[in-house]
Amino acid sequence: MVRQSVAEILDHHVTFELEAIDRMYLNAYVPSLQTGGGVVYFMKQHLGARVPSTTVVAPLTKRFVEAMERFAQTAGVDLIVFEKGQRKDDVAQQYLAHFPRDEGVLFIGKAQEKATVFRTEKRYNADDGSTYPWIIRSSVPVNHYYVYLVDRDFGGLFIKFCSYVPYPVKVCLNGHEWLKRQLTQRGIPYEPLDNGIRSSEDATRVQRIADTLDAAKIEAVIRKWLRRLPHPFTAAHRAAGYRYQFSILQAEFALTQISTRAPT
Repeated sequence: MVRQSVAEILDHHVTFELEAIDRMYLNAYVPSLQTGGGVVYFMKQHLGARVPSTTVVAPLTKRFVEAMERFAQTAGVDLIVFEKGQRKDDVAQQYLAHFPRDEGVLFIGKAQEKATVFRTEKRYNADDGSTYPWIIRSSVPVNHYYVYLVDRDFGGLFIKFCSYVPYPVKVCLNGHEWLKRQLTQRGIPYEPLDNGIRSSEDATRVQRIADTLDAAKIEAVIRKWLRRLPHPFTAAHRAAGYRYQFSILQAEFALTQISTRAPT
């Protein structure tokens, strides 16, 4: 009897194969606000501070928080406070199960979590003992707003806003959900998995479409929702160059192989 390797067995019995981007977690940040010097410049040039202190960003933070809570009321979506230890994805699935449209905000969740932000520290002048403010980076618990939504092209995703300077953002999306939407829009029949594709009569075309998910499409959907949602920076600030750039925090790639039972 000739022994076969696992690879050889799979090669003869795989009925459907797909390699695709799965979950992706991204950072959104303003490059010029990643250093204390950049934050000080922003405070002096754009917030009118004579003495740089994080107290001058309080109105900007207040404006954003009020805008987020007003958006929830105007859009008619729930603004909930996540409980400690609560699985946020479970809450999202409950809302998604009753969502009647192909696009829109499901709900907004609020949670206090640690974040690396800038704060003011009091320092002393060694010559005369006088005090002066100094901007430092620090990890502190601050409120975050999770906007869970459904996009027409990407399916379910969420955008997480930190409510304190430098207002970092995180985005979580799913490449398989994007692919399912693309197949449906093109009228390509397929059998879905909870997080993937089980089969399709046009496997080659499915793989070709999966390969087209790129940085440009991902950036486009994020910027689309940043335009629609309350923004931590004013339009004037964004026009002055304080716009989010993106980087990958975590990426998962999946190889799906569906096979028949191999003969024993």
